[in-house]
Amino acid sequence: MNDRAGRRRARRLAIGTAVVVALAGMNGPWLYRFGTEKYHQYQINKPEYKAENGHWRIVEFPEEYRLNTIHAALLRTGKVLLVAGSGNNQDNFDAKKYDTRIWDPVKGTIKKVPTPNDLFCTGHTQLANGNLLIAGGTKRYEKLKGDVTKAGGLMIVHNENPDKPITLPAGTKFTGKENGKTFVSQDPVLVPRAKKVFDPATGRFLRNDPGLGRIYVEAQKSGAKYETGTQDNYRVQGLTGVDARNTYGIAQKLALDKKDFQGIRDAYEFDVVAEKYIKVDPMKEARWYPTLTTLSDGKILSVSGLDDIGQLVPGKNEIYDPKTKKWAYTDKVRQFPTYPALFLMQNGKVFYSGSNAGYGPDDVGRDPGVWDVDSNRFTKIPGMSDADRLETSGTVLLPPAQDEKYMVIGGGGVGESKLSSEKTRIVDLKADRPRFVDGPSLDKGTRYPQASILPDDSVLVSGGSEDYRGRGDSNILEARLYRPESNSFERVADPLVGRNYHSGSILLPDGSVMFFGSDSLFADKANTKPGKFEQRIEIYKPPYLFRGSRPSLSGGPQTIERGESGTFTSRHASSIKKVRLIRPSASTHVTDVDQRSIALDFTTSGDKVTVTVPENRNLVQAGWYMLFVDDDQGTPSEAQWVRVP
Repeated sequence: MNDRAGRRRARRLAIGTAVVVALAGMNGPWLYRFGTEKYHQYQINKPEYKAENGHWRIVEFPEEYRLNTIHAALLRTGKVLLVAGSGNNQDNFDAKKYDTRIWDPVKGTIKKVPTPNDLFCTGHTQLANGNLLIAGGTKRYEKLKGDVTKAGGLMIVHNENPDKPITLPAGTKFTGKENGKTFVSQDPVLVPRAKKVFDPATGRFLRNDPGLGRIYVEAQKSGAKYETGTQDNYRVQGLTGVDARNTYGIAQKLALDKKDFQGIRDAYEFDVVAEKYIKVDPMKEARWYPTLTTLSDGKILSVSGLDDIGQLVPGKNEIYDPKTKKWAYTDKVRQFPTYPALFLMQNGKVFYSGSNAGYGPDDVGRDPGVWDVDSNRFTKIPGMSDADRLETSGTVLLPPAQDEKYMVIGGGGVGESKLSSEKTRIVDLKADRPRFVDGPSLDKGTRYPQASILPDDSVLVSGGSEDYRGRGDSNILEARLYRPESNSFERVADPLVGRNYHSGSILLPDGSVMFFGSDSLFADKANTKPGKFEQRIEIYKPPYLFRGSRPSLSGGPQTIERGESGTFTSRHASSIKKVRLIRPSASTHVTDVDQRSIALDFTTSGDKVTVTVPENRNLVQAGWYMLFVDDDQGTPSEAQWVRVP
């Protein structure tokens, strides 16, 4: 622990002791609680306390504008996009009530935005033009075992006709040849034509490999007697002639088991000027819980997710081209659990930290490493502590991004495990042999930690819960600033609102941090009362916002090419010690692969500050950034928006 953190902790202990002594003579627990809370409010609002610990405040929208925020992104206009979709609410989904809001944190205004589909549990990332790419979402809510009334599951449709594909409409009936039971498809399916296979040595025809289509089917009637226990071949009703001979289904057990969420293929660009969704080409695969990551050439990689029948997409990844607005499969297959934390490295490869948000087998695709997307080579990185507790962990690229050091924070066991980790793990990807080493620990095992990079190079780590979705009243009302230069945490003011599943944080242009969401499973310690979605926004102002004046920053170009410079005006130019270019966040499910803080070289002369953008396009991806300058006290300016083409 450094001296500053030690002094702060000593002061807190002294204050706590003074409160106990002062209230010791009061009668009754009510007086004690009232006195403690009153004194606490007085203490945390003192100027000297704020200057050391920062300050939290709650923003509560008018009732008609409140929503279950699942996704949030800072737009280049300075406004914040808040996306709920159906908001993890089955009633909203059934009523097709999908929500999006635009919030202006400066003016305090909020407005509703028409939402074209259920973008609950979608993927998103910032695009070079300043729009937000949004892809995937919810086709169907999960049903737990006991709530499932009709037996169902996956049907693989085979087409052995090499001359043409076949489309089967929704409502197609499949009848088992052995079991005699009939199941009905819930959606249309296109089954490609069979592929002719020839002997490469002789050129002789060998066989037809059937085209395959996947579809979810349900029994016609409710009840356990319609379940099947084994694999069977299924005749497709309504087909005749060649189609009847060449088309059939094969299904394993079709039962009343739990049915997972199902994804959609739909994709949109959110236009930040028009403030509306613009539909683009749909993905090749339906995805629920996908990650979108920008690649070296500015195209967007879409990875993982549950598909349109509720199964993990089997490693079939795809790429979006913002110029053509079309998707194409990658050449090779690689599987990850849902919402994997994937970051573009300075050498053009992709780093996978091991952080993820849940679905997927516990023994496939969970090892951290470096992925060459082109060759599909994956190099594992050793040294991860609590490697079985990376689900619901957070990952952040530590500032400055040039150092290429990542921190993995907390996490829990797979699924609804009670295991959680208090560890932080740090890896230096510039090392000859990268290896994770433990950083400073948190006080408690922490799932769902929120982490935001600040313009003074610290990282704000807050919230989370010890148990799955805050179970057992386990929300953690603690916040810390991580200092990369000393590799240490400093406790700061405690948040007012607990945050766990479906929560996140976003750095705002004024240097404060916005926190959103939280979806506790239960509302009490005994886990008997259902939880309620946290709709309040909370703003944290770090200590640097309570030190008096801030360095000014104005003028300058709106666009700076890589390797080029731009000159801005600041009355405090002579005191400036750092310049940072910070990419705006797009956060959901403990996953924010967009945020990064890039150190800029700079010179000053009089009231002018000239900054230079690095040349590496993998370090500085095309897009809009917040430009901050920090003075010799570590106090940042308000951000200026700059575009790097």
